[in-house]
Amino acid sequence: MVSPHRGSLASAHLSAIVPTLGKSPWLRACLEALRADGGKDLEIVLVAPADLDLDDAGEAADLRLDAPAPGGFAAATNAGIAASSGELVATINDDALIQPGWCAELTAGLAADPQAGAAQGANLQLRQPHLVDGLGLEWNRWWQAVQIGHGEIFEAGLPARRVFGVSATVALYRRRALEQAKSDLGQVFDERLHSYYEDAELAGRLRRAGWRALSVPAARALHAGSTTAGGSVQQWSWIYGNRWLAVAQLLGHDFSAARSRLLLRDLRDLLRHPRRLRGALAGWRRARRLLAEFRHDGEALLPPH
Repeated sequence: MVSPHRGSLASAHLSAIVPTLGKSPWLRACLEALRADGGKDLEIVLVAPADLDLDDAGEAADLRLDAPAPGGFAAATNAGIAASSGELVATINDDALIQPGWCAELTAGLAADPQAGAAQGANLQLRQPHLVDGLGLEWNRWWQAVQIGHGEIFEAGLPARRVFGVSATVALYRRRALEQAKSDLGQVFDERLHSYYEDAELAGRLRRAGWRALSVPAARALHAGSTTAGGSVQQWSWIYGNRWLAVAQLLGHDFSAARSRLLLRDLRDLLRHPRRLRGALAGWRRARRLLAEFRHDGEALLPPH
């Protein structure tokens, strides 16, 4: 028997938010894949710089928004979420191609678990689709957020399961969960993080608000990977700094116990990759300035390693 909850979600209006800088050669294919799978009932919101000429690439979108300054994934996606109307909200990178059945599989996954506020499928590597890009987010012993199964051979038929969180690269959220888990600034994705770790930080807030996350491998998407940051100083600043802030939010009053492990891993990375040093220093300075805003006295969502 189909539960009333499943029935209500099966007919829920779904919105897809696609932020872009216009540099992705897969943008048109991304939008076309969304329209092909979601049909006319899917609301596609494209968030792009105001001066960006997309030619006819954006014709598949129902709404185009000007990306807010100074930009970043968090701010652009928040703008799209605020302008959209769906009970379910998908976040889609402009270099990701959802495969047939993606919308239906993730909608069914959320319907089957009333406490699931987010779900993602099997994100596969576009150039090597037999390899996994990610099956969800988890934290390793060094307090780095990592993609589950990254680089492994994808096995068809894997069952759905609970995970710590989902990668906003290609994911589906309940709007109600996002509303309940907003940051202290009233934001879904915390715009202080700009890009990188913003989905892991949101995953922590969703869990703190009582929501679960699902990995549903039957829903598949192909992901090309980052084509914008390119290993820049700014990219490493976001990665190294945002990690500290996301862990502070995650661990609450147990954060102090993890500080030495975070620093040790950073130093180990920098010994192997000294070109990251300028970015890491900038990220540490920013994290130190913002740390008090992310730390709190609540219980840790995961025990310190």
